[in-house]
This record gives sequence, C-alpha cells and structure tokens, in this order.
Amino acid sequence: MDKHAQKIAADLLHLRGQVLSKGDPVALPLVSSSMFHLPGDPEGAAAYGRVDNPTWDALEHSLSVLEDAPCVAFPSGMAAISAALFATLKAGQTLLIPSDGYYVTRLLSDRFLSQFGVRVVQRPILGFADGGFDGIDVAFIESPSNPGLDLCDIHAIATAVRKAGGTTIVDNTTMTPFGQRPLDLGVDMVVASDTKAPGGHSDLLMGHVATRNTALRDAVLDWRKMSGAIPAPHAAWLLHRGLETLDVRFDRMCQSAAIIAPALADHPAITAIRYPGLATDPAHALAKRQMSRFGFLIGLTLDTKDRAEAFITGCRYLRPATSFGGLHSSAERRARWGDDVAGGFVRLSVGCEPVDQLLADLMTSLDRLMSK
Repeated sequence: MDKHAQKIAADLLHLRGQVLSKGDPVALPLVSSSMFHLPGDPEGAAAYGRVDNPTWDALEHSLSVLEDAPCVAFPSGMAAISAALFATLKAGQTLLIPSDGYYVTRLLSDRFLSQFGVRVVQRPILGFADGGFDGIDVAFIESPSNPGLDLCDIHAIATAVRKAGGTTIVDNTTMTPFGQRPLDLGVDMVVASDTKAPGGHSDLLMGHVATRNTALRDAVLDWRKMSGAIPAPHAAWLLHRGLETLDVRFDRMCQSAAIIAPALADHPAITAIRYPGLATDPAHALAKRQMSRFGFLIGLTLDTKDRAEAFITGCRYLRPATSFGGLHSSAERRARWGDDVAGGFVRLSVGCEPVDQLLADLMTSLDRLMSK
C-alpha cells in the first residue's frame, strides 16, 4: 500500500475521534429517527428522515475521505447506479454501456432508460473505445469487467469522452478505492456497491456515488431526496463500521488471490484463468498502470458446467453465493444468470481465510475432479 493509501486508512479509523468531546462514545451512534425537533425556521437543522440522518452524515464523511471526493450514500449498488444515470441523462441523449459488464446495468438501461427516450449503445470492454465517442453523452465504464475481468484504459477513455462533450461514470465495485482510483484517472463520477468489500460481512446492502463535480453531486443528491432511494440507518451504521477494517481485509484478500491464482493456473482441471496480477494475463500491463492492487477476484473456466458446480460444492472453505467481496471466499458459475461466458466459467472471490488452508481446499476439490 502506498503512503497516500496508508494515510487514508489511518484517517478512516480516527475521523470520529477528531471531533469527540469528553464522555462521547467512540463508536458511532445509530440514529433511526424519522422526525427531528424543529421549531421555527427549519434552515440549518435536520428536518425529516428522507432527507437528513446523522448516521448517513458520518458514513458519507468516511466515504468522502476514502474516495477523496464528496459522496452520496444509497441503499444498494444498483440504487447508486440508477441515481448516477438518471441524474446525468435526459430524453434524446445517448448512453454507452458495456455489453459484458454487470447484467443488471444492461437491464436497467434497456427496460427503463430506453423507454424514456435514451438511446442505449453497447460495446464490449475490450472494444469500448472502438468507434469513438462523438454523440455519446454518458459513457458508463466497468474495468475490470464483471464477471470476465477484462480491462480498458480508463484515463484514455475519460479524456476522449470529455473532449467529445460527454460524461464518464465508472463502476469501481470490484476494486474499491484501495485498488483503483478512477476519479484520479479523470472520470467524472464513480459508483460502487458497498454491499461487497466495503461492508465485507455479507450483512448489508449499500452503495454510493462519488464525484468532484459540484453540479453532478447536487443532481445525484436531488435524485435521492425526490426518489426516496435512501439508505436504512442501520445499514449505514454497519457500513461505517465495515469501512474501518476495509484496508486490512482488502489487503489480505488481494495477497491471498495473488498466491492462489498462479497455483490454480497450473492445475490441469482449469482450462482458462483470468486474473490481472498474472504476468500472462492479457490485461496485466494495463492493470499495472492504472490499478494499485490486482484485486481479489479470479475468473476460472472448467471444461463443463457440471465440473464447475462440483468444484464449487466440493470446497469446504467456499460459499456458493451470488455476491463477492466478503470475509468468506465465495464462487458461482456466472452462466446461470445469462452472462456471456462459458458454461464452466466460475467467478471466484477470495476472502479472508488463512491462505494455506484455502488454497489446499481449492486444490483438493480440483484434484478430486481429475480422479473421476
């Protein structure tokens, strides 16, 4: 971890402590009130639970330190994505999205934004810049893509989109700001599902939008107020707690993935592997330029659907689940959701188990497949 990231990690642990008075609780209090004492002129005070909440304020302060930008919290990653898109698009404009990114972003765009007069264009992440960006009003980027782990040059695309008069949004869920900082690469807005590594314990749904553009931030905030897409105070409290250990968990997960990936790559049961940290990965050179860590996700391909399922269920230290980024290592066969991947493709999310035990478990499951 570089010195800037180390300072962020230290600051996150002591943000609240810097403003405490004698006798105040060190842990953040949970405020769930929908009403606030509000005599006279309402300006300058909390007014109503759809608009104001002290627990949100503390969370957004932590998120803003993590992102080095103002942040707005949302009740899920898709709520954050929706806010970013609805705040930046209007009828008659054109949205560019990945054809091989998170499938719910495509569903939202095709089923709803297109009905409101937004033209939706899809390109694969590897060819995201093909055709240029003239006429593109908003470019929504995923790098690494979910689930295929393809990369695109975020800085080059952000520069080209801005030159063409458009806005860039990056979904940074897979990396977190400790692994990649898209705002520093020139994008206008970042969205993320904090349900994943930032929360880390698989017990909350949350998301956020980060931007250094005041007008965009105000538009996103207005969307939250008017749509009612507000986070639950308890979820905000849980996420605030999770952020304080994010750098420790993320570091463990990335270190373990860097050990596990090359071992899996050499196993005969694996027909293909994607991990940006492998020198043989096609995205490795770009990953070294624009990412500070290689992440905790590994893409594995086995030769059949049944073998992929047997591999997952045969691991004691692997939870078959459809999310990622938690303490518990997890995996799923992504073709079951309709992603354009091989039937035997597995997205492996490396957790916080002791790496020797986890790797031995994964190899044992793979060895068992070869013996059948």
